[in-house]
Amino acid sequence: MASGRGLSQSESPHLAGSSRAYGAGTPVEVPSSPHGGEVKIKPARAMISAKRIASRVRELGRQISETYADIETPLVMVVILKGATVFAADLLRSLTIPAELEFVSAASYGSGTSSSGHVKLAHMVEGPLVGRHVLLVEDIIDSGRTVDVIARRLRRMGPASLRLAALLDRPARREVEVKIDFTGFVIPDRFVIGYGLDYAGLYRELPGIYSLS
Repeated sequence: MASGRGLSQSESPHLAGSSRAYGAGTPVEVPSSPHGGEVKIKPARAMISAKRIASRVRELGRQISETYADIETPLVMVVILKGATVFAADLLRSLTIPAELEFVSAASYGSGTSSSGHVKLAHMVEGPLVGRHVLLVEDIIDSGRTVDVIARRLRRMGPASLRLAALLDRPARREVEVKIDFTGFVIPDRFVIGYGLDYAGLYRELPGIYSLS
């Protein structure tokens, strides 16, 4: 879902399904277990390079810094564990404004590649949010159920504003309407790994984004 802020072409979410996003598009082999023993190879295809991610995150950092340039208190970045941690860390370092970190833990995936539809909240933010400007940070927006549940909870905590930043948007799986204020890339309906995103807890360390077949 694209941002509702009327972004210019240079600021619009990148379409990661294009040939430019895939680069050479050569398949890679990703081991299913990094811990020794029998290793099953799962084919994965490069989707978004580490270089493109870094460039886009810097651009998002500039947009976010401009949006919150006039606030009187530090921005509160609420990061959804665990997938958004890598994105959030790089995004935080790209900001030119003061920011604090809070974390929430939620899950709608088991060990498979499709959402269970049930959102489980294991941890909410610890600090008060009354009157604060909050930026919710997520790795990927699929059905929209996870961010919808978390955003509803955060709004009850009385923030002055609440916006959403997402590295990836996969609109084909949307079930709940979600307004994404800062979008990195719009991707096709493929399960993706890397740059913090996992499959059954693995592959978060990959520097780029790969589609897992």
